[in-house]
Amino acid sequence: MLKQHLSFKLSQKLSPQQIQLMKLIQLPTQAFEQRLNQELEENPALETGKEDLENTNDEYDEVYDDAVDNETINTEDINIDDYLSDDEIPDYRTKANNYSSDDEEKSVPYAAGISFNQHLLNQLNTVYLTDDEWNIAEFLVGSVDESGYIRRPIADIMDDLAFTQNIYTDEKTITKILSIVQELDPPGVGARSLEECLIIQLERKEITPSIELATAILKKSFEHFTKKHYQKLIQKHNITEDELKAAIGEIEKLNPKPGGSYSGNNRIVEHVVPDFAIRITEGELELTLNGRNAPELHVSREYSNMLKGYKEAKDKSKSQKDTVMFIKQKLDAAKWFIDAIRQRQQTLFITMNSIMQYQKEYFLTGDERNLRPMILKDIADEIGMDVSTVSRVANSKYVDTPYGTKLIKEYFSESMKNEQGEDVSTKEIKKILETVIQNETKKKPLTDDKLAAILKEKGYPIARRTVAKYREQLSIPVARMRKEI
Repeated sequence: MLKQHLSFKLSQKLSPQQIQLMKLIQLPTQAFEQRLNQELEENPALETGKEDLENTNDEYDEVYDDAVDNETINTEDINIDDYLSDDEIPDYRTKANNYSSDDEEKSVPYAAGISFNQHLLNQLNTVYLTDDEWNIAEFLVGSVDESGYIRRPIADIMDDLAFTQNIYTDEKTITKILSIVQELDPPGVGARSLEECLIIQLERKEITPSIELATAILKKSFEHFTKKHYQKLIQKHNITEDELKAAIGEIEKLNPKPGGSYSGNNRIVEHVVPDFAIRITEGELELTLNGRNAPELHVSREYSNMLKGYKEAKDKSKSQKDTVMFIKQKLDAAKWFIDAIRQRQQTLFITMNSIMQYQKEYFLTGDERNLRPMILKDIADEIGMDVSTVSRVANSKYVDTPYGTKLIKEYFSESMKNEQGEDVSTKEIKKILETVIQNETKKKPLTDDKLAAILKEKGYPIARRTVAKYREQLSIPVARMRKEI
């Protein structure tokens, strides 16, 4: 049986040019420069530097109209969702470094170095091993992750050696070779757990009463230690509070991620170049857009002259018409790109200026408690642009302020009501929560219930579960894990 039904779907559709403009707006300074260089390489009709365009801006349009019949590119409506990525922030945009407007912008060279695994293999070369032992050791080193751990069971490693390396051995032999790998530097590498990692490091230290006690605690009472059950540790090991404190002090000096301490692990440091700078001059805020976002571009006069030459030519062959079509397309693309960059500059400046004025009290003082509640729609409504446009600016751009370089997105927050019925930023509440926790008595940390009560006394009536959520967002552990002796 044939069934018919009618459905309606509302979708936002943009022209290819609008999509390209949105992509340009989304790019931070460094990525924008790469996009600009790409366009300059691909389009010979686009040139850098100043140029008198008074007589060339529209000249090629007139020439082209005389030369060939106007043709339009028949493009279907394009759904924006198929072309634009979401607003997730790539890793390279989340690593900010302070940057001064006085600093010279130079490319910083990085030494290539060697990989972490190669560093371990180089050390193995100094150990006497049979061919079979070397093959097993090499496989184990290849199984070390970036934190320095081997997280796979010995039985699984034994199976992998048989299936992938054609090496048939037993768990006892693998464990013996693993102990050799665990003697390599940095201390703790090759451990199969945090407990083993810490014990390996302690056993490489000079023996003292505190080191011996710390080792015993990790071997016999690791769960009590991780849960900070200090009284149980004192009773079980028959020690004083000072002795326990000294032992824990030795454990706290250890490195839980030995792989991360290796400087030659080829980690490239990404330097974020701020897209904006805010300065305070005579009590007033001044906003500047990084000059690298405003390149001087112009349409190639040489290409315009080619069209002019075609117009003056008496004989116009088909190949000449094809050539002039190509030239016209390149000139069109160049002209559009220049206009798009100007629109990008204007959009970035207007959006950031609105954010700066909205958060004026914060930018004048640097006190996060002065951050007003602000959502994307607040700025979008103020500047008459779409929320998605503001989002693309906020999620990918950095601003250099007197208080450091920050991702603009960090200045947005939801609002809550205080006891006076006033809207306050959730960032303000988080800052107060963080301050209360910093000033608590570490021997008896405040529970979430007590934190909620303190915030209520300060005029912020929020529930315990909300306190827990904010605490987790601040990467602050529960009260039990904040306990110190």
